[in-house]
Amino acid sequence: MGVLSAPTSPQNIHVLNSVILTVSILSALGAGWIILSFLLFKPLRSFRHQLILGLATSDFWMAINFLSSSAVNLSGHNIGKPEMKTFCSFNGFSIQVFVVQTDYWVLTIAVCTYLILANHRHQSSWIQDHKAVVWGLPWFLSILWAAIGLGIVGYGDIGAWCWFTSDRIRLLVNFIPRWLIIVTILALYIRLYFIIHTAHNRFMSFDEDGIGSLQTGSSAMNMSSSAEEDCERRGQVAPRNTRIGRASPVLKRVSYQMMTYPLVYMLIWTIPTTIRIYQATTGKSAPFAIGTVDKSCIVIQGFADALVYGFNENTWLQWRGVFRRGNSGSDENK
Repeated sequence: MGVLSAPTSPQNIHVLNSVILTVSILSALGAGWIILSFLLFKPLRSFRHQLILGLATSDFWMAINFLSSSAVNLSGHNIGKPEMKTFCSFNGFSIQVFVVQTDYWVLTIAVCTYLILANHRHQSSWIQDHKAVVWGLPWFLSILWAAIGLGIVGYGDIGAWCWFTSDRIRLLVNFIPRWLIIVTILALYIRLYFIIHTAHNRFMSFDEDGIGSLQTGSSAMNMSSSAEEDCERRGQVAPRNTRIGRASPVLKRVSYQMMTYPLVYMLIWTIPTTIRIYQATTGKSAPFAIGTVDKSCIVIQGFADALVYGFNENTWLQWRGVFRRGNSGSDENK
């Protein structure tokens, strides 16, 4: 039986690869925008932004791998042919590395945010003092699992790139762990949501990107010293001792933003997971149009992360400031 995810007609193969090429370019641009913003703007280099840089880096290289395989297919060199086996194996290995790695980065961002905001002082200080470990774990684990997959199962053509050809293997190896991660980050952000909304005396030092602290009476949930240094490097003055008898607009905004992350992640992976379950249980291919949407949802992740994390992490404001300064300079020269 052929690979259920791979279209068979030349026309469908061309359409699928054209769509994936377009979406992968969009994702690469989105991830590249986050990386460029980190390099250009000092206010976007806090500890949490360094984690987002890790996510954007994974998104970028994942998009490049999708782009390369679809471009090769469109050039007339079918990546499923025996003579393309080396390329297909490398492409499948790389995609497995970065797809899994993005899961680990999203989990890492959620865990670190929780530890800092929920006043786990020892743990939050440790992770900020051992950034190399925090950065190294997603790379080590993702490369390890991809290498195991290459050695035991191998990667084959699924239509627009190479991956595990069995839907059941992909479901067990990628999708079930991914949904466990989604449930975990959802639980963490829900917990933070209630921590924020049940804090009953003072609101202090809550940064624009959500890395701050809540003070409740004499017991305070404070940022670790390194997180405070990040705020100082930003040159921003965080609001202190703000009464929250009524819910502060800033408090509401931060709470809603935190819930956006897992909800968008769930939205991206719902259709691909549904297709994996359908094909694994029935042994039938999903309709071509739905299969194309399925693959597009996987490839669009870099662009979605750029919108979610870029918009919420103040990147838009930094770029707006650049454009405004440019416009004011042009007006002065007239």
